[in-house]
Amino acid sequence: MTTLAPKTFRYTCAPSGVATITLDRPDKLNSLTFDVYREMGDVLEALDDHDEVRALVITGEGRAFCSGGDVNDIIGELFARDAKGLLAFTRMTGRLIGNIRRLRRPVVAAVNGTAVGAGAVIALASDFRIASETASFAFLFPKVGLCGADMGAGWLLPRVVGLARASEILFLGDRIDALHAERIGLVNRVVPQAECVTVATALAERLASGPAFAHAMTKQMLESEYAMSLDQAIEAEAQAQAICMQHSDFRTAYDAWKAKQPIRFAGSTMAFRDKP
Repeated sequence: MTTLAPKTFRYTCAPSGVATITLDRPDKLNSLTFDVYREMGDVLEALDDHDEVRALVITGEGRAFCSGGDVNDIIGELFARDAKGLLAFTRMTGRLIGNIRRLRRPVVAAVNGTAVGAGAVIALASDFRIASETASFAFLFPKVGLCGADMGAGWLLPRVVGLARASEILFLGDRIDALHAERIGLVNRVVPQAECVTVATALAERLASGPAFAHAMTKQMLESEYAMSLDQAIEAEAQAQAICMQHSDFRTAYDAWKAKQPIRFAGSTMAFRDKP
């Protein structure tokens, strides 16, 4: 099992099962370097092997969530790359987003401030977004001559805000303030700046106390049913629920209900490893 000790951002895991990734370049508005992209993708991939992690919070240090790719560290260097090198970079950035979606844990973005470019997509890829009242979003790729659909934004954003709004956002690249983001469904909740990480962590703790395997299955269903017909989705959910009924958490909930005791889920995300 991979030891999680990243060098390019902070990582912690509380006894509650809530892990936190904190982008930690506040003087650069938590912009991403080649190393941050790579290491964050690696850590997200490794988290599925860590049963102690039951939910994840992603946030930024200081006044920004993430301002996207670092102009000096990345943009300047990209001009020296050929087509093959550019594709290697764009695939690496997309891997980070793919690993957020593939992670079988609920992910909560505590958007404490500016979320621009890749930072906006990281927030978008999370399962929940808690935004501070000072937060703002900008999918500004067209402002710099790039396709508005980057790192999966063209797939994710229409699912969150609808095709019409996604088209407006990805073609124009305009800034979206926190209250507007809440109105269009881009964020779940807007809170005072000082409460952003606290509220996001409380939500993650609630998720972490729930049935880990069932949450993993819910995330999988939300991901895969998008391309299914209704009949296919009903069948997929029937099979998923039958699998969950064989997991120890289902018995745990029933026994607690019968005993009129609080439910304390202890099962892991692994299929039947903790089955009695």
